[in-house]
Parts: sequence; C-alpha cells; structure tokens
Amino acid sequence: MTVAVVLFTSDLRVHDHPPLRAALAVADEVVPLFVRDSGVHAVGFDAPNRNAFLADCLADLDASLRRRGGRLVVRTGPVVREVAAVAAECGAAEVHMAAGVTGYAQRREERLHDRLGERGVALRVHDSVITVLAPGSVTPAGSDHYAVFTPYFRRWSGERLRETCPAPGAVRVPGAVRGEPLPSRDALSGVSAGIPAGGEKAGRESFSRWARAGLSGYEERHDDLAGDATSRLSPYLHFGALSPVEAVRRARGHGGSGAEAFVRQLCWRDFHHQVLAARPEASVRDYRTRHDRWRSEEEASEDIAAWREGRTGYPVVDAGMRQLRHEGWMHNRARLLVASFLTKTLYVDWRIGARHFLALLVDGDVANNQLNWQWVAGTGTDTRPHRVLNPVVQGKRFDPQGAYARRWVPELHDMEDRFVHEPWRLPKERRARLDYPEPLIDLADGLARFKHARGRD
Repeated sequence: MTVAVVLFTSDLRVHDHPPLRAALAVADEVVPLFVRDSGVHAVGFDAPNRNAFLADCLADLDASLRRRGGRLVVRTGPVVREVAAVAAECGAAEVHMAAGVTGYAQRREERLHDRLGERGVALRVHDSVITVLAPGSVTPAGSDHYAVFTPYFRRWSGERLRETCPAPGAVRVPGAVRGEPLPSRDALSGVSAGIPAGGEKAGRESFSRWARAGLSGYEERHDDLAGDATSRLSPYLHFGALSPVEAVRRARGHGGSGAEAFVRQLCWRDFHHQVLAARPEASVRDYRTRHDRWRSEEEASEDIAAWREGRTGYPVVDAGMRQLRHEGWMHNRARLLVASFLTKTLYVDWRIGARHFLALLVDGDVANNQLNWQWVAGTGTDTRPHRVLNPVVQGKRFDPQGAYARRWVPELHDMEDRFVHEPWRLPKERRARLDYPEPLIDLADGLARFKHARGRD
C-alpha cells in the first residue's frame, strides 16, 4: 500500500488542487495535512480575523474530504517537524504541496526538502496553485521579475493557462494517522463583527452569485465606494478556498469588459507575488529607496492613533478605517485613500500602516498588502511615486452623495451632500453641535511637507 502526504497551506480547497490530484495519482492512500504552524505565530501573522476565517476554511475542507471518504489531519507545531513526523507515521514516499512566494514560505520549502530528503521522502512542489501563473514563469530580458505592471500584464495575458482539475471522487486516508480537533472560530476573541464565512463552499457560491449579478458592470462600478460593486473574493483567494486559475477561466467564459477588468485585477495579484518571490525582503524594506525620513511611531503617535480609529476629520478616510475594523475588509479605493493619507499627508512610515492592516484584514496577504502599501507610499512599483490622493476630491468623485461616508461615519448621517466630505464648512453653530473631529491636518500643509521632503530626495 503506497502513501503520500498533501500539505495544505494557502490552498484550502478540493476543486482544482494539483498537489492533491498528483498525490492521488501516485499513491493508494493520501494524508491531507494542515499544520497550525507555530512559526506563523512567532512572526505575528495569525491575527484573530484570519484565524476565524481559517477555522471556517478548515472545517469546510474537512467536510469536503469526508464526503469523499477521507478527512483532514490537523497538527500543531513547527511545520517541518510535523510534516516529517506524519510522513514517518504513515510511511509516505512523497509529500506534495503548493509553492509559496514569501521569504518565509521559501525557507519552509528548503527546510522541508532537506529534512524529508534525509529520510528518503521526496518533496514535490507544485506551481500555479496559489497564483494564476507561477512567479518567474514570465520574465523580461535581463531581469528575474517585472518591476512595472503594464508590460507584465501584456505578457501574462498571452500565456496559456494550465487546465483546471476536478475535485477527486474519493480520498482514502490511512486510519492510523492521528490528528487534532479542528479549530473553531467560536473559541476566538477579538474577531471583527462583520467578517464573512470562510471555506471553499462559501467562496464558490460567492463567485457564482457575483459573476451573475456584478461581473458585467465591474469595469464601470468597481471604484464606486457606496455601490460596493467589487467581488469581495479576496479572502477566498488569500486562503486558496477559490482557485485563481479557475476564477480567470470562469470570468473569461462570461466575456465582456467587466470580465476583462476583473481578470486584470487578478493579474495585479500575480504581479505582486512575482515581485515578492524575486525580492522577499520587500515585505519589510523599501523596494525602491526614495528616502528614510518618515515620521516615526513616536513622533506621530497621536496622528497614527486618530488614523487607526477613524477620527482624522476626513470622512472618506474615516469611513474606510471604520469599515476595516468592523468587517476585516476595506473597499480597494478606500485602501488607496487611507494609505495615501497616512504616508503622504501625515508622512508616516508605510510599514506602520501595513502592520495595522495585517492585524485586521481577513485577506491580509504579505505580497498584496506590503507591495500595495509600497505602491502608494512611492517606494514600490508605481511609475508615479509622488502622486498624492486628495481625500476630498476622491470622496466627491467616488462617493458623490456621501452614502459610503454616512454608512460608516454615522455622525454625518443628516449631513447635506454638499458638506458631507467637508464638514468643516458647516455654519459655525451647526459645526459646534457636530460630534466629529476637526481635520487632523490641513491638506495644503500636508502636501507642502511632502513636497519639501520630496525635494530633498
């Protein structure tokens, strides 16, 4: 009886799962394994919102495997130790897993390869599981990655995608391999009230609903803050509860400009992953050094606290930050606005904002989070690194009636449209009765400070 192990990481699904399919092709029995990695806890990445969503994903994955005669084996501890122990317990000849892109994931694969190799167990790492294309599969002449999105998108769009694979009909698991009880979101504290249900079933249903109702209008409406017309699929993509390859194929099957715009966003996700795979240090260091004179956490502590709490006095910024705290998610346009406000108007180090996002985002992904923050801060891949997003102008453009601002900043509920993005313009007697802060900084002053600092670059 031959046995293989499948190590699940950010690929918590049974549909279109190449490592699972490959293991079933070479072994009579397969151990589907998830390790609650103590190393992830050590680097501070297991935030409550993601742990809650992860618990849903694992429960759903276990249920899917049980319907096929199998089960999910959960272990806790250092991932290399636990994988090696499971392989020894079941006599596995091979371990299959999806390739990662972060420095942590790359080091994990190296240690697994070495430890398993010492015991005569082969490690099979599969590409195009977590991303549409494998990082490094398309590169420009003279470089190991693309640093500008548009040429990457042109190359990416012309590549032939791998075929998706169906969910297996049956999974036989050795009975002797021990596992732990599945984690439960009910046992967690500090979870945001509005986070969605996790799992492949929820992800596939969400995609199907949105493809029917929202995909065709995505190009025109994806920046509409109040309309909330984005797919909201990012948490499912982050945990691999939805296959990015399948998402591209299904979207292209619908056709139209909305599908094209959505696929472009999936390409942005791949773009950031290929940058980080080539430059893992970009998760903590500037990808492009522009300056190192950001205001520190000590220097800007009161401003940072107001930003985190959604009390900056700029309604669209505050709405985004309050949405983040309640839902563990934020509209993409709002993410750009709050990041620009912190880094360029308040002139605070992007890493401070990135850490706050990772503490709350269900879709908190190192590649997308850190590199999007760098893109906005001007230290990343943006070809216009000095652009500054004005929250008043942006609010009037993408939330013209102020519905998004009022939804998350109820202090402005009765505000007329003409004042909702500039409440400081209210008549003095009304302003005095409004329980909402004055602007943290005058936008002109913030812009002048940024231009002065930029001039010293």
